[in-house]
Amino acid sequence: MSHYIMIRRLRGPAYLLLVGALALLNQADILSWGKSWPLFLILAGVLLLAERAALATDGGIPQGPYPGQLFGSQYPNANPVAPSGSNFESSPQVQQTENSASAQAYAQDPGKDPEGGQS
Repeated sequence: MSHYIMIRRLRGPAYLLLVGALALLNQADILSWGKSWPLFLILAGVLLLAERAALATDGGIPQGPYPGQLFGSQYPNANPVAPSGSNFESSPQVQQTENSASAQAYAQDPGKDPEGGQS
């Protein structure tokens, strides 16, 4: 596993540990929640620097199946041809007209008035 992916996976647990440590500090009246927001920015910056350092040492973004990878490279044939005899094979598209069943059911609804009010 590359170092970049490992750092990306540790981002959530790092924030969770920071929230837990801040909860303990708040309980001990050492640091309040309102004054702890810079610590979240510092943690975000440290994690971004670690990711960039890992990318520089590993030689770029790793190629392989990991969360966030595009589907195009994973599935080269995105639109496969349906096998013969299947229901998906060149079925004609149904066009709705004014006389369709849903339009007739809406027109026959007794609660709808043509002027927009209720009868």
